[in-house]
Amino acid sequence: MRIGITGHRGLNAEVEREVRALLAVQVAKYADADLIGISCIADGPDTWFADIVLQHGGRIEVVVPAADYRDSLPAWHHGDYDRLIDQAAEVHETGLDESTSEAHMAGSEVLVGLADELLAVWDGQPARGYGGTADVVTYAERNGLPVRILWPAEAVR
Repeated sequence: MRIGITGHRGLNAEVEREVRALLAVQVAKYADADLIGISCIADGPDTWFADIVLQHGGRIEVVVPAADYRDSLPAWHHGDYDRLIDQAAEVHETGLDESTSEAHMAGSEVLVGLADELLAVWDGQPARGYGGTADVVTYAERNGLPVRILWPAEAVR
């Protein structure tokens, strides 16, 4: 099973704890040898999901939205990004150079195209900018990809 991930970044510690638990429950539903997690490995749910998939014995594939994507992520996240991309069974690239909202959406479109299902750590609110979680969910649904929304009850971002 090929599971993609999208989700809000910058979640507080309590929401992070709850989201990690929700992700672990979802990952545990799949046999380790059959599970491939697909992620852009941004800080937040993308990385938490990739780590959980690997801990479960699955494999990860990484989608890189742009050549300078890593540099656009917070410096404190670079170590996790490097560690996960080194563990990727496959790396997919959009061919774009600059890490813009359009590149992020293009990366999400590649991810959706590779997945059998999408997990969305989403509060149900509109995207705060083009290529946000709501846009990815809409794109996935429009393309017939099953989407499973994961959001802790009463959580806010």
